[in-house]
Amino acid sequence: MVERKAMGRASPLLLILLVLGFFFATYNLITMIIHNRSVGTWMHDDSNGGVFFDPVIEMPVYAKKPKNAKISFHVALTATDAPYSKWQCRIMYYWYKKKKDLPGSEMGGFTRILHSGNPDNLMDEIPTVVVDPLPAGLDRGYIVLNRPWAFVQWLEKATIEEEYILMAEPDHIFINPLPNLAHGGYPAAFPFFYIKPADNEKIIRKFYPEEKGPVSNIDPIGNSPVIIKKELLEKIAPTWMNVSLKMKDDQETDKTFGWVLEMYAYAVASALHGVQHILRKDFMLQPPWDREIGKKFIIHYTYGCDYNLKGELTYGKIGEWRFDKRSYLRGPPPKNLPLPPPGVPESVVNLVKMVNEATANIPNWDTE
Repeated sequence: MVERKAMGRASPLLLILLVLGFFFATYNLITMIIHNRSVGTWMHDDSNGGVFFDPVIEMPVYAKKPKNAKISFHVALTATDAPYSKWQCRIMYYWYKKKKDLPGSEMGGFTRILHSGNPDNLMDEIPTVVVDPLPAGLDRGYIVLNRPWAFVQWLEKATIEEEYILMAEPDHIFINPLPNLAHGGYPAAFPFFYIKPADNEKIIRKFYPEEKGPVSNIDPIGNSPVIIKKELLEKIAPTWMNVSLKMKDDQETDKTFGWVLEMYAYAVASALHGVQHILRKDFMLQPPWDREIGKKFIIHYTYGCDYNLKGELTYGKIGEWRFDKRSYLRGPPPKNLPLPPPGVPESVVNLVKMVNEATANIPNWDTE
């Protein structure tokens, strides 16, 4: 009887607690819905039709691409006539052609923007527009400074049918069909862990004054890979060029940013025009650090891949097995490169297989 009375007295209290619990749960749910509505449901579709939140900049629902709409983009990469650049461009163009017409791809036309000033021996193999390099000595050995100037010239002289442009680089390989990841006035870009505007605010403020807004407006990106509306790039490119040159002229900036100076310049130039990017980590993978390919779209083989025969990474030390693009500065890599030993991640294995397939099928591969 004592137990029953205790239970009877406890049940109203339990009911009150349950009611309060449901109230707070409902309140939190409604608050979350109202908040999402108040920010315009800042979400976007991923390439597989799912929905996810971008961790850095989220896209308002009104800017989403119409369902089933195909919006092509033009693939553009800047290049020199050096053998090192040529063989990478040939492999890149081979895989562009292989992936261009596959389901899910929205790749349109292709242009190699050759900023050496003169035609070379790849003009008939790869669609190419020749533009001028910067005046002699202006790049001071930093060849990448020619990139924004090349885009300025190309956009002025070329007829580009597509509304969007992918800025790519020679050491990119399309591993999956690439859709248009941009949405309206929101370009798509890959976030680089080493581009840190907030950590370099003192320097950034030389080029992005306080009245323009917080440094957080500057995205942690470079110009590549970026898919962007042509009309936006036409506005950004001259600013990108000027900011690059000003950064190079500033000793503190040049010393601090080093080989990523031009990347910072693009990020700053975009922010000066009020342009923010949708950051897509699935845009690209970079072996050997990214081990799995998954549903990513581009392999960027900028880092050397060094392993011992046990399949263990020996980064910073030349491995018993290695693939490093810098091993082939004066000419193309040989055909049929040896595959890495067992235990090496699939990203590296697939990279070498894709290089081998390209070199086996590109005519006159040994031509410099």
